[in-house]
Amino acid sequence: MPTTAPEKPAGTARPIVLVAAVALVDADNRVLLAERPAGKSMAGLWEFPGGKVEAGETPEAALIRELHEELSIDVTAACLAPFTFASHAYDDFHLLMPLYLCRRWSGDLVPREGQTLRWVRPLKLRDYPMPPADVPLIAMLRDFL
Repeated sequence: MPTTAPEKPAGTARPIVLVAAVALVDADNRVLLAERPAGKSMAGLWEFPGGKVEAGETPEAALIRELHEELSIDVTAACLAPFTFASHAYDDFHLLMPLYLCRRWSGDLVPREGQTLRWVRPLKLRDYPMPPADVPLIAMLRDFL
C-alpha cells in the first residue's frame, strides 16, 4: 500500500522524483537488498536496487542502465515485470517509485558503488532498516513470494 507523509500547506508543492527499483529474485526466492554506502543520503539503509529515471528515459530503461552501472549485470526489458509502486512525500520532494520483479539476468553481481549486497528471504526483509518509501513494499513481496 503506498505511503504518504502529512501534506504541506498549499503553495509549497514538492517536485516529483521518479525512481525505478527492482526486486531481483534468485532461484531460492530470496530478494537482493543493497546497503546504501557511507556518503550517500540515507547511508546504512537497505534498499531495492535501481535509481532515478532520467529525462526521456522509461523506468525499464533506467533499471537496465542502473543495474549494469551499479551491479554489473545485464537485464532485458522483457525480464522486468511491473509489480507495484510506492508514493512517498519526503521533506524536499515526492518520490514515485515503480517496483519491478526480475528473475533473469546475465552476469555476476559485482557491487560497483561500494554498496554491500545481501540475499534475503522474504520473511526476513523487515529485519533490514529501509528508507520509508520502501517499507510498504515488504509486505507485498512477502505475500507474493
